[in-house]
Amino acid sequence: MTRAANGWRGLAALGSVLLALAGCDRQSAPTVAPTEAPPLTANAAPKAASPTLAAVKARGYLNCGVHQGLVGFAYTDNRGEWRGFDVDFCRVMAAAIFGDGGKVRFVPLTADNRFQTLASGRVDVLWRNTSWTMERDTGGQFTFAGINYYDGQGFMVRRALDLSSATELNGARVCVAAGSTSALNADDYFRSRGIAYTPVVAPTEEAARQAYGREDCDAFTADISALAAARTTLGDPQQHVILADVISKEPLGPVVRRGDESWGALVRWTLDAVVLAEELGVNRANARAMAKDARDPRVRRLLGLDGDFGARIGLSRTWAVDAVAEVGNYGEIFERNVGSQSALDLARGLNAQWNARPGGLIYALPVR
Repeated sequence: MTRAANGWRGLAALGSVLLALAGCDRQSAPTVAPTEAPPLTANAAPKAASPTLAAVKARGYLNCGVHQGLVGFAYTDNRGEWRGFDVDFCRVMAAAIFGDGGKVRFVPLTADNRFQTLASGRVDVLWRNTSWTMERDTGGQFTFAGINYYDGQGFMVRRALDLSSATELNGARVCVAAGSTSALNADDYFRSRGIAYTPVVAPTEEAARQAYGREDCDAFTADISALAAARTTLGDPQQHVILADVISKEPLGPVVRRGDESWGALVRWTLDAVVLAEELGVNRANARAMAKDARDPRVRRLLGLDGDFGARIGLSRTWAVDAVAEVGNYGEIFERNVGSQSALDLARGLNAQWNARPGGLIYALPVR
């Protein structure tokens, strides 16, 4: 026998011994079945009840922070009724919680006092065209629960100035609201281009618009949607033009206090419910009927026919049906407040559904 053969035989013997020892270990140690996390089911209750939701239910209505007066988004009509895009999202929440979109009280807030009011607990949620920024999101006090409008900042000037770009505003007086991202963005824009300008800072957006109307400044800067709203209130809207420049990204959405994750989820999913309803063809007129005999599994889950997803956010099985039937889907809310059925007549643009032609950025998380 060669030396190589002896070597291989030795290795084989050693392997047999190791296998035997391993077998002994397996026999002596108890067999433990791998543990598996319990499957998530649609009927599972939320892990932690929301103290904010409990307070809202006990009170009997939702306290909703809104703009103190912005046509198209939050304003009172000639009968004193609150109207607007953000106002309707407050009503969506009230309908989802109570089955009644009227069970909401609106608290008008300025850009300066909105976060302080939310932190104090005077409002349960902030639906006030508020931009989602890193500083606000990571400050430790607040959480953004989604985006309901994609906007950007621009400039409005008098048509008589014959300007085609904001770069021509050298030496201009620019009206802007205090406590807003608009003031910071405008400063970034002009400073980065070496353009001299004089900020005319007003306490509120409404005051900034009034200052522009009095010709205390040459230009008014704000979110483009706010500029479109402001233009409708001026004596002769046709004499004012919104320049083509868009100098920022302004993702606007609802804000809640940090620490009540279940409440944040409720706000997020009521927003997503009306977005998904538009995508699936569920609207104010047909929601109740579709909740009886829909065949599309996605519609059935949304409207509570398959699974009880409402229980996961502390609401009833009909939470989404109630929200859409009372207020409408995202498209209906958009069109009547800021779109083609409104004085603003804004195009959907980035706020079109993701699968529209052309597509936008509005995209609901799946209910499943």
